[in-house]
Amino acid sequence: MHKTTLEQWTLLQKVVELGSFAKAAEETHRSQSSVSYNLALLQERLGVALLMQEGRRAVLTPAGELLLNQVKPLLKAFNWVETRAATLRNGMRTRLDLVVDTIFPRARLFAILRQFQQRYPQTQVRLTEVLESASSELPAYAQADVMVLTRRMDMTGRGEWLMNVDFVAVAHRDHPLCAADQVSETMLAAWPLIRIAESDNRQNPTAQESWTFSTIDAAIEAVQYQVGYGWLPEERIQPMLDSGVLKILPLNHGVRRATPLHLLVKKDLAPLDEQVELLLQLFKA
Repeated sequence: MHKTTLEQWTLLQKVVELGSFAKAAEETHRSQSSVSYNLALLQERLGVALLMQEGRRAVLTPAGELLLNQVKPLLKAFNWVETRAATLRNGMRTRLDLVVDTIFPRARLFAILRQFQQRYPQTQVRLTEVLESASSELPAYAQADVMVLTRRMDMTGRGEWLMNVDFVAVAHRDHPLCAADQVSETMLAAWPLIRIAESDNRQNPTAQESWTFSTIDAAIEAVQYQVGYGWLPEERIQPMLDSGVLKILPLNHGVRRATPLHLLVKKDLAPLDEQVELLLQLFKA
């Protein structure tokens, strides 16, 4: 058996946080003598002085500070286990599976997840990013509670339009296409089109040559290194547009293309639990 207990370390942390045995006793609903006894026993069993008085305030000794810092992650983990048990007892879900098309704006996605985590810290979100071309047979689709995809999936039964993501035709500022006052289809056909997987509806089907990349980041880098030009999500490349590294091509047939994203819910998820309801609200906000 261990010589010390989590209870003793928790009391030590409270005494240090509040500055006195009396305040720690009041906070933990104990008598002051109980707090003093437990901390005296803790120091006796360790053979190390953990606390000293500075005026009226109890503070850690150097050894106490070192040891308590090592114990704090254990206390936090133990609190997490107890809270998780309460979540299970109350019937709340402990995991939520989310599938999001990789073109969804990253800043918005992580802001949503942060707000969700603050409300339900004990519910883990398993996020899977997919490309539009990903097969609907992927296990992630079958397990997903909520999906944000470019197309309505037959497997869900429930879905609604969420937003449009603008794609713009761009090239590196030193690419010959950027030197033209206006770029025609014929001029585009002379250069490789950088595709993101097989997202044909987002691309220019008249290009004579295309290079396909499996991620948006790889496609962006390919355009940056002048492998070719590409239709890329404007939000994702905004910093490069602002700095002038990438330039929007002056096409004679429109420089933007909107790709819709839909918010979908698992077909057999009824009624919706409060975590799913909140996540849907955050996406729609």
